[in-house]
Amino acid sequence: MSKLKTHRGAAKRFRKTGSGKFKRSQAFTSHILTKKSTKRKRQLRSTLMICKADHMSVRKLLPNL
Repeated sequence: MSKLKTHRGAAKRFRKTGSGKFKRSQAFTSHILTKKSTKRKRQLRSTLMICKADHMSVRKLLPNL
């Protein structure tokens, strides 16, 4: 049986924590920033954990992490 490959697109978007959860960065921070308030842009810099419903999908994409 061949080795399981890591989904490279997902590997760039998610990081695994020490407890086995996955953290992600927030969307809406790459362009059209002039109309967004400073407070909104500052709060979008923080990272979040992925929701429980998506955990199994991400784990399948990242078998080696």
